[in-house]
Amino acid sequence: MKNNQSGYKSGFVSIVGRTNVGKSTLLNKALGQKVAIMSDKPQTTRHKISLVLSGDNAQIIFLDTPGIHKPQHKLGQHLVDVALGSLREVDVVLFMVEAFPPGSGDKYVLKRLKELNGPVFLIINKIDLVSKEQLAKVIDTWWQEHHFDEVFPVSALTGENVQLLVKKIMDYLPEGPQYYPDDMLTDKPERFIMAELIREKVLHLTNQEIPHSISVMVDEVKKRSDDLVLVNATVFVERDSQKKIIIGKSGNMLKQVGQLARKEIEVLLGSRIYLDIWVKVKKDWRNHDGLLRTLGYYEDS
Repeated sequence: MKNNQSGYKSGFVSIVGRTNVGKSTLLNKALGQKVAIMSDKPQTTRHKISLVLSGDNAQIIFLDTPGIHKPQHKLGQHLVDVALGSLREVDVVLFMVEAFPPGSGDKYVLKRLKELNGPVFLIINKIDLVSKEQLAKVIDTWWQEHHFDEVFPVSALTGENVQLLVKKIMDYLPEGPQYYPDDMLTDKPERFIMAELIREKVLHLTNQEIPHSISVMVDEVKKRSDDLVLVNATVFVERDSQKKIIIGKSGNMLKQVGQLARKEIEVLLGSRIYLDIWVKVKKDWRNHDGLLRTLGYYEDS
């Protein structure tokens, strides 16, 4: 730990934006490995997650936040509160948008950002999908909305300009201590990450009826032998019809979820695992404070 190193810089950086603009993809690329789960489904990120990037002379603590959207239930309102609340805690805010002119959702987020005193970077993602001429017009349109401290066009998918962004963030950080060890990538426990990896696979394999209605809890992690770990997990849904979809015909869907999740959990734990997943119905769980607290959604509030 470099707590007293002269000239060492550290700070907190929040990344905000609408749902599904690529925030988690960008952070995984910056860290050089997968920590935050990814999906093309809106509201994939449901918790504020600290992701740690350590360099020789600096440490950036990124706060990956839920996408800002118009909430339809208590869970949705909590996600928006978490995202907006993170703006008050950081040294730099990254406002991430797609390489298109601002829409109403972008303008809503920007309105909140204009209330801040600290530096705000505009991160224009998915530049691999537009021409240089189109990108120039997008940047000009955004400049008319607000004069940002920095504007960075990036491709979170390909990594274009991501390391340049990391270097620029470090320029804005104050001198401070090293908050986390060099080898620490997130403040979340392994059980949380395992549950998220399972949820990611369900999102990947199912259609629109499922994504917002599921939550995952890892109930038990038990070492069986030197090279085998037992992981028991529960997938919660709101309706019996959703349970049937996730289990699938003859259990095939749940089997696919387990196979895909197991591979990544084995990388996480560095051990072979036996993954046992159950599916349970918790009707309307997204509107029940008690269930939301049990499932861990109020731990950040």
